[in-house]
Amino acid sequence: MPDMSEPHQIRVAVAGLGAIGLSVVQALAQGVDGFTLVAVSAKDRAAAAQRLSDLSIAVPVLALEDLEAHADLLIESAPAELLPDLARAFLAKGKSIVVLSVSALAENIDLIDLARATGAQIFVPSGALLGLDAVAAAAQGTIHSVQIVTRKPPAGFGLSNISAPQCVFAGSAREAAQKFPANINVAVSLGLAGIGLDATQVEIWADPAVKRNVHTVTVQSDCATFSMSIENVPSENPKTSKITALSVLALLRKMRAPLRIGS
Repeated sequence: MPDMSEPHQIRVAVAGLGAIGLSVVQALAQGVDGFTLVAVSAKDRAAAAQRLSDLSIAVPVLALEDLEAHADLLIESAPAELLPDLARAFLAKGKSIVVLSVSALAENIDLIDLARATGAQIFVPSGALLGLDAVAAAAQGTIHSVQIVTRKPPAGFGLSNISAPQCVFAGSAREAAQKFPANINVAVSLGLAGIGLDATQVEIWADPAVKRNVHTVTVQSDCATFSMSIENVPSENPKTSKITALSVLALLRKMRAPLRIGS
């Protein structure tokens, strides 16, 4: 991928026009310094083209396999099962990607090896989680344990008529990614930043008492013990949070910023 410090525009393609992808596309169309939106892709290309036209966004809607030829950087906001093919097309050419379907990385760790071989990078935004910088810093020493407890409204799991909190999963981040690929990207991000997917412990609760997606992370390490909690406002899709799209934009701006805050 071109050097992020250079003044030229980075051509961006966005795969997926769900709640997160569309928010990112709208922001890019309005202008993000250093980046130009050049193409998008969606399952229903005709509907996507009409939606973009209604928003006065003039950008072509391409087939997934055509995105790489048009862009320097891919922002992936598509169904998790599409990540491997999308990522390999860009990474094989030394082009970097921003991954939102982080759970899919748990099953495709070879993508990291491919990026290493070609000089590309895989960027994982903070998304709906906080404290990843602190976890990554603690991982430079010794982390003894990491746990994340996620509570979401039952609708986020397609559940109804629940009157009390219900634990729908307890296990490792790797297992959580397999069972809840659309709900638990945060746990995979946490595992990759810290002590790995198998050692990171996860609890997932469907809780009728919460109106927002709540994530609580507890870390014990040789340098610090800390606990962090965040309550996220759901997007149009109850499985995702509004802050996720904003974290993508923050990541893009950080790539080109003269001052970068955080590890």
